Amino acid sequence: MRKLPVFTLGVEEEYQIIDPNTRDLRSHMSKIVDGAKIILKEQVKAEMHQSVVEVGTNICQNIADARNEVSYLRRKIVDLAAEQNLIVGASGTHPFSKWQEQPITDDPRYHMIVKELQDTARSNLIFGLHVHVGIENRELALQIMNQACYFLPHIYALSTNSPFWEGRNTGFKAFRAHVFAKFPRTGLPEYFDSVQSYDNFLETLVKTNCIDNPKKIWWDLRMHPFFSTIEFRICDMCLTVDETICITALIQAVVAKLYKMSMMNTSFNIYRIALIRENKFRAARYGTDGLMIDFGQKKEVAYKELMVELLEFIDDVVDELGSRQEINYVYEILKNGTGADKQLAVFEENDHDLSKVVDFIVLNVGREIIFHIPAFKTL
Repeated sequence: MRKLPVFTLGVEEEYQIIDPNTRDLRSHMSKIVDGAKIILKEQVKAEMHQSVVEVGTNICQNIADARNEVSYLRRKIVDLAAEQNLIVGASGTHPFSKWQEQPITDDPRYHMIVKELQDTARSNLIFGLHVHVGIENRELALQIMNQACYFLPHIYALSTNSPFWEGRNTGFKAFRAHVFAKFPRTGLPEYFDSVQSYDNFLETLVKTNCIDNPKKIWWDLRMHPFFSTIEFRICDMCLTVDETICITALIQAVVAKLYKMSMMNTSFNIYRIALIRENKFRAARYGTDGLMIDFGQKKEVAYKELMVELLEFIDDVVDELGSRQEINYVYEILKNGTGADKQLAVFEENDHDLSKVVDFIVLNVGREIIFHIPAFKTL
C-alpha cells in the first residue's frame, strides 16, 4: 500500500487578554505582542481588538510537534501577560464583555476594515482556532476542500466553547459563528469544480473592489491564498491544549483519508451546502448533545453516533499519522462535554455568576502546563 505523504500542520489560536480584578477584557496596549515578538518573532500578532492576541505555530511535521508548539506558545503568552499583571482566557467569546467598550488596534489594515464594515467589524469580538493542513497540489487541495465541507459541523460541534455573549446565556453552545456571520464572505464555502473557476471567482472579487486581496475570504474552510495549505477556520477557541490538539488531529486525519481515497480513484460524496448548513446550525445550537442529519440515510441521528462513524471512517490513516492517542481524546470530549458544556456547568453551580466562568476559562487555558498566573481579586 502506498504510504501517505507528510501532512504538515499549522495551528493558530486567538487568546483573550483579561484584567484579573474586573475579569473584563482589557487592552494590552501592544505590550504583550511587542514582548512576544522578541521571543516568538512572526508567530504572534495583534488582532483587530486590542484585547485579542493571535499566536501561530511554526510548520509542524506531525501532531506531536503541534502539541509541543501549542503548549509552548500558551505558556509564553500567559507568562508575558502576567508580567503586565494581566491574565489569559481561552473561549470563543468572553462571557460578559461589551464590544462597544473595546478599543480597536491602531493599524491601517484594521482601520480599513472598520471603515468598510463599521459596527459589523467593531462587534466582531470573537476568538477562534484555525488549523492549516499542508497540500502542495492545488487541484487536489480543492477536491479535498469540497469533500471536507461535509465534516465541518462534526468537527465544529467538538470545539463549541462560546455559550455566552455580552452577559447573556445565548442558548447556543457556540454563539461565535453567529457573530461572525455578519461579516461578508464567511460561513461554508461554495463548491468549485476546478482551480480555474476558483481563481476566476477570486479575480472577480478583486477587480470589482469587493476585496483587495484573497485573505479577505473568511470562509469556514478555504485554500490559503499564500500558503500551500487548506485552512479550517470554523472552530471556537478551545479551552485546553488537549482539545485543540484532538481537533487538529481529527482535521489532519480527515484530510489524509480524503487524500487516500483520491489516490484510490474514489471520493466522498459532495452534498449541497444548504444541507450542510443545517448541520452547522445544529452543531452551534446543541454541540455534541443534539441530533444531526445523516444525508445518505436522509434521517436524524444522534451526533455521538455520527462521530463514532467518522472515527471509523478515518481509522485506517490514524496510526500512520501517529495520532491515535490524540484522536481517542474525542471520546473524552463526548463523555465529559465540550468547553461550552463546562462553562455552562460552572455558570449553574455558581448562581449564574459570570465572573466564575471567566475564572474557569483562565485556569483551564493551560491546564496541562505549569506556569504563573496573577492572583484573582475576589469580586
